[in-house]
Amino acid sequence: MAGEVLILTIDADPHAEHVAGLLAERGARAVVFDPADYPVRAVLDAAYGRDGRVRRRLRTTTADVDLDGLTALWFRRPQSPVAHAEIADEGARAHIEKECAEFAGDLWEQLDCRMVPAPRTRVKLAQRKSSQLALAGRLGFELPDTLITNDPDEFLDFYRRHEGRIITKTLGSAILARPDGEGVGRLSEPVSTRDVAYADAIRFGPVIIQEYVRKQVELRVTVVGRAVFAAEIHSQESNHTRFDWRRYDLGSTRHEVHRLPDEVAGRCVEIVERLGLRYGALDLILTPDGRYVFLEINPTGQWLWIERATGLPIGEALCDLLLYGEVKDEIGQTVRSA
Repeated sequence: MAGEVLILTIDADPHAEHVAGLLAERGARAVVFDPADYPVRAVLDAAYGRDGRVRRRLRTTTADVDLDGLTALWFRRPQSPVAHAEIADEGARAHIEKECAEFAGDLWEQLDCRMVPAPRTRVKLAQRKSSQLALAGRLGFELPDTLITNDPDEFLDFYRRHEGRIITKTLGSAILARPDGEGVGRLSEPVSTRDVAYADAIRFGPVIIQEYVRKQVELRVTVVGRAVFAAEIHSQESNHTRFDWRRYDLGSTRHEVHRLPDEVAGRCVEIVERLGLRYGALDLILTPDGRYVFLEINPTGQWLWIERATGLPIGEALCDLLLYGEVKDEIGQTVRSA
């Protein structure tokens, strides 16, 4: 067998299923597991012997995995453990879920195998948008003029300086969880004159405020190892996606392969490596006058729709990375030196 890969992700994740199928074609075994199934539908064991030997094991309803024999662990989009429904007391549920998350998280970090995009603690650090902007600027990326603040006066001054042509977005996830369990999307939004009337609300918490950057196209740049896959998202062809392509209007939005200048491609690889990652999905803007502007990087960003729309072999590159730790030279826009 070519190797064994454990994929930690949500249930029915098409990205995981796609890569698992590609790995199977190569003779490798892929086990897809969501930590939300622990401890109800899964067992995790860790045994530490007097002689120092360690045995770590995952058992699910469909698989028995020797964790110490893994080739790679892919932190795709795992959820947190969920306590058994028989435990009715909320305090007890919270305690058990915390204990499960503590043990499972510690166990994944202990494993002596390749981790993609990186150990979970590193992924969490890499997701911090303010740090991303600081690093991107040091590496030579052009940035939008940006302010992160909870000061209404600073916001209003920024608004005036840019003559109202600004957008706002969240520091964390674009999906805001409500008490009823439903999610509310909060993507990049232009600031209207009506919004300015409620500027005082900024004092309740920080927000990212940026100048609006005119777009020729938006770029999704997926870095796998040192291979770079850049795709044009023609978001300006649809009013629905004009301010944020994540509103998805695939029927009206062209996607095409884009060849980045070597300097920009090298910078994309470098920021991924400097963040301690093996994978990253970057969002850039190509302006009408040909400038490349950095927006952010997502260590677990989506890519399957890009592969299907453009034919870029991102899934095959991920298989290379998981099994061998590097991507074949003929795949992607490979950058040898950043």
